[in-house]
Parts: sequence; C-alpha cells; structure tokens
Amino acid sequence: MDTLLSKTNTPEIASASQGSAGNSRIVLSVSGMSCAGCASRVERTLKQVTGVSDANVNLPMERADIEFATAQTSAAALAEIIRGAGFEVPAQTIVLDVTGMTCANCAGRVEQALKALPDVLDARVNAATDRADVDWLGGDITVLIDAVKNAGYEATPRLTATAQRKEQQAKKAQQDAAAAKKDLTLFAISVALTLPLVGQMVLNAIGFNFHMSGWVELALATPVQFVIGARFYKGAWNAIKAGAGNMDVLVVMGTSAAYFFSLVTLLRLGEASRGHLYFEAAAVIITLILLGKILEARAKRGTTAAVIELMALRPEEAKVLRNGKEITLPVEDVTLGDIVIVRPGERIPVDGEVVEGKSQADEALITGESLPVDKAIGDAVTGGSVNGTGLLHIKATKVGQDSTLNKIITLVENAQSGKAPVQRMVDKISAIFVPVIIVIAALTFVGWMLAGGSFESALVAMVSVLVIACPCALGLATPTAIVAGTGAAARAGILFKDVEALEMAHRVDTVIFDKTGTLTEGHPAVSDVLAVNFDEAELIRLSASLQSASEHPLAKAIVAHADSISLSKVKDFASHTGFGVSGTVDDHKLLIGNRALMLDRKVNVPEEIAASQSVWEEEGKTAILVAIDGSLAGVMAIFDPIRKETIAAIAGLKKQGIEPLMLTGDSERTARTVAKLAGIDNFKAETRPQDKVRVIEELQAQGKIIAMVGDGINDAPALALADVGIAMGSGSDVAMETAGITLMRSNPGMVHAALQVSRRTWSKLWQNLFWAFIYNVIGIPLAVLGLLNPAIAGAAMAMSSVSVVTSSLMLRFWKPKSIS
Repeated sequence: MDTLLSKTNTPEIASASQGSAGNSRIVLSVSGMSCAGCASRVERTLKQVTGVSDANVNLPMERADIEFATAQTSAAALAEIIRGAGFEVPAQTIVLDVTGMTCANCAGRVEQALKALPDVLDARVNAATDRADVDWLGGDITVLIDAVKNAGYEATPRLTATAQRKEQQAKKAQQDAAAAKKDLTLFAISVALTLPLVGQMVLNAIGFNFHMSGWVELALATPVQFVIGARFYKGAWNAIKAGAGNMDVLVVMGTSAAYFFSLVTLLRLGEASRGHLYFEAAAVIITLILLGKILEARAKRGTTAAVIELMALRPEEAKVLRNGKEITLPVEDVTLGDIVIVRPGERIPVDGEVVEGKSQADEALITGESLPVDKAIGDAVTGGSVNGTGLLHIKATKVGQDSTLNKIITLVENAQSGKAPVQRMVDKISAIFVPVIIVIAALTFVGWMLAGGSFESALVAMVSVLVIACPCALGLATPTAIVAGTGAAARAGILFKDVEALEMAHRVDTVIFDKTGTLTEGHPAVSDVLAVNFDEAELIRLSASLQSASEHPLAKAIVAHADSISLSKVKDFASHTGFGVSGTVDDHKLLIGNRALMLDRKVNVPEEIAASQSVWEEEGKTAILVAIDGSLAGVMAIFDPIRKETIAAIAGLKKQGIEPLMLTGDSERTARTVAKLAGIDNFKAETRPQDKVRVIEELQAQGKIIAMVGDGINDAPALALADVGIAMGSGSDVAMETAGITLMRSNPGMVHAALQVSRRTWSKLWQNLFWAFIYNVIGIPLAVLGLLNPAIAGAAMAMSSVSVVTSSLMLRFWKPKSIS
C-alpha cells in the first residue's frame, strides 16, 4: 500500500517573493530534463518571455529560478510555457475545507474565484463534501483563503496530523450541530408564524370565506421574510457582488416580489386588500426551503460518513516499550521499529508485525472482513483495527502519513473529490441556469400582461417560475452519488483511485485474471522433489539459497521448504521475468525456472523428468526445473490451491455477462487444470508480462472493455494498459500503484463486488440527474402557464434537492452480494 496511496506531484516550490521593484521571484520544479541541453533550452525559452527579467535553470536540482514582472506574466503562464517546451511543472495540490456553500452555483463561484488567481492552474470544488482541491504554483496559502473569502465564503487548509484532524473533525461536528440547532430553532419559529397564514389559505381553498387582517398577515410574514430568510438575502448579495447567480437569488427575487407587492397593496387599499395579498406565499416558500436545507444537510452528512468513520479509527496515543519501560506517546511520535503494546480490546495504533503474543483482529472497517482474523508472531496488523482477547507486542513498520489507514483516507477523499465527465456538462448548465430562469420569469410576466392577464396573475406566475427552478438538485446529482458510492465501496474494502476508475468499471465486459495469488491462495508450497544425479538435500539447500534473493511467491515456497537448513550467500543474482532466476551459490552456477529457460540456456531435460513434470502439471502443480553448473540437477513441484471463493466469483461474473479470462506464466497443462477447477473457459499459458500486454491490446482492438486483476510486479504493465487495473490487497506495491482499484482483501469475489458498486453508483448518478432535470422540465412550464401556486412551487423546489441527496444516501446501504 505504500506507493499506491501516497501523495504525488508535490513540487519544490518556494514562496513567491518580491524581487526588484515591481517584480516577483518564484522557484518552479521542472521534471523531464535529461541533459544540460534540456536545461539550456528551458532557460532560453523563459528568458524570451515578455516580462521575465532573469531565469536560472539548475539541472541536478531540477528547478527553475525565475524573476518576472507580475504586470506582464504570471507563474501559471510561465509553467505553461515550460510545458510547451516539452517538460513538466508538477503542481502543488492544496486541500481546503470551504464553509458557507448552499448550492452548486456556490461551488462554481468558489471554483471561479480560485481559478482567477494567477498562480492557480486548476481548482475543483465539491459542494457535497465542502472541499476544494487547488493545483497551484504559489507558496502562501493565505492567498487562496482570501480568494475564497472574497467570494463570500470561509476556507481553512486541510490538516493532516491525527490529533489536528480529530480536533478539526470535532470542531466541524460542533459547528454542524450548532448550525443544525439554529436552523431547527429558526424553522420552528418560521412554522409558528407561517401556520396561521397557511390555515387561512386552506380554509379558503375548501370553501370557507375567511381572511385575517392584512396587518396581522404583515406582522406574521415580516419576521419570516427578513429574519428567518436573512440567510437567503446574504447568499444572494454575495452572489451578486461576485457577478454570479445562485438559488438564493431566485428565492430572494420570488419571495421579495410576493412580499413587496402585498405590502404596497396593503398600504394602498388597507383592509380592502383582503384576498389580494400573497404574504402567505412568501412565508411558505421560505419555510419550506429552509426545511429542505435542513433535510439536505442531514443527508449530505450521511453521504460523507465513510471518511468520518475512517478518521475515527485513528487512535491518538500508543503504548510503546522503550528502554524496558512502557510509556504512552502521541501516535505521531511512534517511530519505525518501536515495539507497541496492545492490550485486549484496544485499537491497534500503527501498522506493524506481531513479535510477541497471539490474538485476533477485527478489521471490518478497513478491509470489510466481517470475521476477526487470527494474528500470531510474524503476522502483519493494520493500524485502526481492534485487538481481540490476546496481548500483542507489535513492531511498527508504517507510521504517520505512510500508514495504511491514512493512505486509505487520502485515496477515498481524492476519489470523492473528483468530477465525473457528465459533471462538467452539468457545471456548464448550472453556470447559466439562474440567468436563464430570470429571463424566463421576466418573459412570463410580460407574456401574461400582453395576454390580458391581471398584474396580480402575472406576478403569481413569475414568482412561481422563480421558486420552482432548482439549480441545487442539478449540482448535487453527481457528486453526492460519487461520494456515497466510493464511501460504501471503502466500507467493503474496495478502494477507487479516482473517478475515472469508478466510471470505467461499470462498462467492463471482460476480466483478465493472473493466476498466482489472484485465483490461487498465493501461498504455494513444495509438494514433490525429484533429484537427478544430485543429493536431494543439497539440491534443496542450493535452490533455496538462490531463491532467497527473490520476492516471487514460488521462490518463497522453495525457501520455506528449506526452513531448517542453513542457506548460503548469493552472488550475481539475476531475475529473468517470465522464465526464472540465475546466480552463483558456493561457486555453483544455478539456473532455476521453466522449460523455456532451460531450452534457452541449452540445458538438456531427460525424458523421465519431462514425464514427471507432465504428471504434476496435469494435477495443477507448477514444475520448477533446477540446473547446476550447466546440467539438470532436479525438478520441484509446487502446489498453490485455488481460493475457496474463486469458483463463486467466476460464476458471479459469468452471470452478469462478463467474460473471465486467465493469463499465467505456467505451462499449458497446469493452466488448463486450474482454469477447469475455477470454471474459466478461456485461458492463455506461458505468458510473459509483454504477452499479457499484447493480449489486452488485441482484446481492446475488438472493442472489449478490459479489467486486469493481478498482484505481482510482473502484472504492473498489464494493469497499467487495461481500461481498469485491479490490484489484490496482498500484492506488491508496484501493482497497487499502477491499479485504479485496490481490493483490501485477497478475495476474487471482491472483483465482482467492485464492478457491482461501480454499476450501482453510475446508475444512481443518472437516476439523480433524471429527477433533477424532470423537476425543472415539468415544473417550469407549469409555472409559466400559471398552473402552480407559489407555495407549491417552493415546496417542489425544496424537495428536489432533498430527493436527490436522499437517493444518493441509499448507496450507503449497498453491500457486496458475492462476499456478504
């Protein structure tokens, strides 16, 4: 997990400082330079830019020190020029927590404010998570915070240390609770003031001619309009100052029109105005929309609960054994190699290896495994899991930002903050939505007047148009689905690297499996040894000595078979990917691998050995040939049984219309046996990494959408090329770094589950968009035609956002069928 989840592309960037008068100086990291000529070209290119007074490029440090006139160019422009010269300028990604956003247009306004800064390359603001990811080249983060503040919102940088993150989370929870309490109080007051107005409206609707005094209506509606509704006026004013429009603008325009028309009518006609006042419409609209916002906020908190739950797993302290004494330290102070003591029922504070004791660990919230996992000496444990009934001494192997839990949180957050391709289209619609609605409302008013309608009828229709339109539902449709879907997946132990992987996974029609460690247990063991004119014990000792330098599962099996034998040092070790290994042990030249390696090195394989090899391969075993000093010395059979979940996993994929395919470096006979046991109809044997790549390319040329499942270093090229790379949790860091999806459990059934949750999420996303559009497509024409009462229009507008977020919230209850 080390490499996969770690932060990337964080450049060496100094704070932009003042150079000579009117100039700024900035240091940019430049990657891709391979020689002095490259550095010279970058430097020459920069010096030709108008406004650049000096540029110095350092090749060994891969940095460019630039002084430039801020009135003539910017850091972002300079970075683009360097990229145009064929090099890369990695951007620093800053994560900000933004408060005060009420709808998708707010997120768009914050995004525009950040993108307007000269040092910002890109900004992505997610209204569902109240988070802004900013790629920029500056050094002083207060510039970003001030930009958000000028747009009418508040921003704070995301903290990373455990205690700070928990403090921040607690503070946010307190603020959310206080805001929720305030909103509920205001809502209760608003309901109390609005109910008499609604009662009057209902009585008249059912035939009772009852009208309270207009002055009483004014007294009831005014606090609702200007005290309860103050949040909408504030939001509208901030939007107008920024030259943008949002939901608040529509609410304020609609309710203010109804309120002030009623006020003027009351002042002109006095008590004669009874029956011609619309105070109740304004009050009901504000009350219902406030209710919608309260429900929406609750639902949004539910969709983001996965990350909050993961953060809650982080212990703040650890009991560490130092100098023979047990001391309690903040978890950030635990260092690699420290011995951490974990008592029964305590949460394990760091990733590590058990060096003393025996217990079980509850890893449900990290891997999705519902049953406790046995832990003994030599077993790995994950920080955040809960110790069972035994006392454990754990040697810390990953701490701080390198811990598995921290990297899971980072990965989930990054996936959640991404934008689906369809979201970019929705963003464009949202950007023009409010101005278009205002124009439609104005045309509605004019149209009614021209058609001979009364001023009152025209006003009611216009108000209905303004309050039925809902840009919020459009903006929340995709991000809430993505946040809820990736959160549900994380609970099940499925981690999506980015939105692209989530989006592509639902289109997969072919899944390619590597064999060893993916379909099989990944714990192969030597089952048979046949020596040829060589001492068997010495054959095992020399073979294990050479294989001790390899990380391959089959190599580990041979080393484990020689458990009680003293091994020798290895010289000139070489790995021949897809074939085997070679090296020198005790002055003997060893060659260990498959038949192709022996043929390539001109090692003769006797008939009787080939026969034994064939028998073992028919049993699903892998035959490993050993040559010593140029002659065949023996053959070993290694058996790796298929996982108990494999058969059900393959059957589940077939049931969904997804074709499984197995690629393996094993012989044809071994591959056929394993494929038959697993239920796989198509397989390819004796494939090297480049062969796997070729197979994927051929299938993609046929229009197939490929998912590649692997766990080894030799799977990395195929994982990178596949439309979706899926790495098993027990695999190598290289495989996990390359893959778009990581499975926290080594269970092939999780592959089916990953595709399931992608399909469910994408289905929910389009379902949300349908409802968001249908509200507006049906509601706006009805409002234009005067068929909607403003109060009903306001209720529909409020409920549209609630329904979209609640729909996404249903994804929280998703559980993988094939591994439940």
